[in-house]
Amino acid sequence: MKQSTNNQKLEPEKVLAERINGWAAMMGFWAAVGAYLTTGQIIPGVI
Repeated sequence: MKQSTNNQKLEPEKVLAERINGWAAMMGFWAAVGAYLTTGQIIPGVI
């Protein structure tokens, strides 16, 4: 059985977009942790 090879090149714009997305997700996570630690609420001011 012959295996197909994936010879697609990575597009630099997509790699950059994924890195920015990952960075934003990490910042959002730590912002939520900080808000919870300082106020005791997940979303301060809502509840």
